Amino acid sequence: MDVRHSDFHSKSDFPPLLWFQPESYNHGQHRQRTARSQIPLPQLHKGDFFRNNLRDFLGDGIFNADGDNWKFQRQVSSHDFNTKSLRKFVEHVVDDELSDRLIPILELAVANKTVVDFQDILQRFAFDNICKIAFGYDPEYLSPSLPQEKFAVAFEQAVKLSTDRFSSLSPYFWKIKRALNIGSEKQLKIAINQVREFAKEILRNKKQERTYSIESVDLLSRFLSSGHSDEDFVADIVISFILAGRDTTSAALTWFFWLLSNHPEVESEILREIGEKSEAPAYDEMKDMVYTHASLCESMRLYPPVPVDTKAVVNDDVLPDGTIVKKGMRISYHPYAMGRVEKVWGKDWAEFLPTRWLEREAEGEKWSFVSRDSYTYPVFQAGPRICLGKEMAFLQMKRVVSGVLRKFRVVPEGGEPPVYISDLTAKMKGGFSVRIEKRRVS
Repeated sequence: MDVRHSDFHSKSDFPPLLWFQPESYNHGQHRQRTARSQIPLPQLHKGDFFRNNLRDFLGDGIFNADGDNWKFQRQVSSHDFNTKSLRKFVEHVVDDELSDRLIPILELAVANKTVVDFQDILQRFAFDNICKIAFGYDPEYLSPSLPQEKFAVAFEQAVKLSTDRFSSLSPYFWKIKRALNIGSEKQLKIAINQVREFAKEILRNKKQERTYSIESVDLLSRFLSSGHSDEDFVADIVISFILAGRDTTSAALTWFFWLLSNHPEVESEILREIGEKSEAPAYDEMKDMVYTHASLCESMRLYPPVPVDTKAVVNDDVLPDGTIVKKGMRISYHPYAMGRVEKVWGKDWAEFLPTRWLEREAEGEKWSFVSRDSYTYPVFQAGPRICLGKEMAFLQMKRVVSGVLRKFRVVPEGGEPPVYISDLTAKMKGGFSVRIEKRRVS
């Protein structure tokens, strides 16, 4: 089965000035040109258009920041993401959420023969995880009753309505509605107030603990220990971390499990790899799961969690293919389309083939992973803004894949291909309805 007929629908089709093919901007080519001419590398940042649309929601958090503010947050976050203690904490949090919540809920679905929305369950799983990893707070959103937690509902609404601003014919329309406090902007204001109050409550509770230090396990404690306690600024950071941790991994896993259901040969190979590991594989064992890693990369090639991203040009420049870009221009690149370019991925681009990421040095030897450069495969962005949480994301996803597939089969309901929709991150339209079946041990 290929994916030529899967549907894509974007809610954020605002008209950028330039859309680039993968070959339009190759960092290696540009570095060679720079060495010869001493011309600075092209500088891209979020820009006013992007930042103004999302400022009410994201404030000056790292995903909506430029300049020195972005550099500062990047520097602090980069240190945190590279500590062994954080890695251990992530392992502990994910394992607990998996064994204490996700697996029991799936076992209940098996026992009751109920159809569940797996996309919703994965979002809840990711939401609990990021709250515990980033803030040391457990919202218990993934519990047997699957509660409609007020903050999570408000967050979803804020993401959707903020994204809708990009499709407005003119920013003046949503700005007028905001000034008059009517329609979607009134709803957005209510949702954002709820989100920000939740973020500030987390911050106040953390400050009252007075036990945080640079060696604390959660990211918020580490951040506060460095002396940054402005309530609004830290709330911006809290919201940005939730956006990154909640929606991206759950979106990637949703499409991964759907693809897997249509490719039993891939599932069999992953199961063989899982069977070679312990029940709760350690970090080093996870790193050795190269076929699973390749399968996740291949899934995200076809269904990237962030299907399109936009930057603004800081200075006039000329790209390697001769394209002239002027200061202030908006440039959009489209990972969803870039992952489907025949010139880059071959005539079999529509096929789900994890082996395109693998090679064997000799007949019968184990697979080794062959990565692609981040400009050809910009799922985790590239350059200075490359995703800090990439390794954390793969760790979580491999843990979930291993834990779920070891015990269960995920069987989609209905035969129609799902629809891929885009807000700030991608989702499966209408959710992912599945039956959970107990896996037979052969």
